[in-house]
Amino acid sequence: MKAVVMRDYGGPDVLEVADLPMPSPRGGEIVIKVLAAGLNRLDHYLREGSVRRDLALPHVLGSDAVGEIVEIADDVTGFTLGDRVIPMPGYPLDAEDHFTPISAAPSYAIRGIIEHGAYAQYMRVPARWVVHDRTGLSPAEVAALPMALVTTVRALREVGRLKADETALIHAGASGTGIVAVQIAKAIGARVIATVRTPEKGEAVLAAGADAVVTTRTDWAETARALAGSTGIDLVLDNLGGTFLTESLSLLNPLGRLVSMGMVAGLEATLPIRSLFFAQQQILGTLMGDREDLEWGLELVRAGKVRARVDQIYPLARASEAHRRLAEAAQTGSIILDPWA
Repeated sequence: MKAVVMRDYGGPDVLEVADLPMPSPRGGEIVIKVLAAGLNRLDHYLREGSVRRDLALPHVLGSDAVGEIVEIADDVTGFTLGDRVIPMPGYPLDAEDHFTPISAAPSYAIRGIIEHGAYAQYMRVPARWVVHDRTGLSPAEVAALPMALVTTVRALREVGRLKADETALIHAGASGTGIVAVQIAKAIGARVIATVRTPEKGEAVLAAGADAVVTTRTDWAETARALAGSTGIDLVLDNLGGTFLTESLSLLNPLGRLVSMGMVAGLEATLPIRSLFFAQQQILGTLMGDREDLEWGLELVRAGKVRARVDQIYPLARASEAHRRLAEAAQTGSIILDPWA
């Protein structure tokens, strides 16, 4: 089969197409024909080696996929050949299903780190971490959803406890995760303010349902404060970190929650302990989500309340170009690989 492999760490040009053996299912597993694979920011960090440098090279990246079942282990039930399915983008590698959230399990791993990922024509996955795809969407649209959907559903609904009529500030609203988060927050019934890098990206975020957008090239915090008005901001979804986290805390209402789910803008932040203490604000961390989070999000997709935005679709042969666009954060929505183009 054809797959995109990285044989070393570095820039987008370390990615190349190679022939790899066709996977076969072991006990409890299925093999899917990958119809589309989604790129995530994590893929960029893994490729350049800034997250970790202990991948078993050559390696296949990719956590998001949608595919058709082409082979099923003898002990697997509930699936038939030809079923269209969505693998969970992360799950425990050992029998640790009892952990809640599952990301707290000692063997939890995001796909495309420990095991070969979705940048391939076929992949082997545990059947217990696969859900049926009943969205009716194109493969590219579905492949843009799994990590963004499972992560933001858990971040907003379970960890952040966002309620109807509250106001949420969502950072990086034009990213694949951001656009999904805006729609989930609106489905919950919240008012949404989103940050974006450019006015052009803001148009796509407003089209996704945001009530207002703020460009981060201006004094975004003061603009967001003014837009929030007397109701203030109850929750911040922060996938940026760095100084954005510190400034976001200054915007929160008393008892407000900041949910940290990324660090694109910096690994460290200064915390204003005095205001944190007296205003009784909370900083909450979250990583990915559970099968129930993905299924709840897919119900919103089926109801037409959440729709992924596909930025561009690339064949495997142009994976380096796709990663270059990802590294530059030039996309609005999600970048997709088509293994069969």
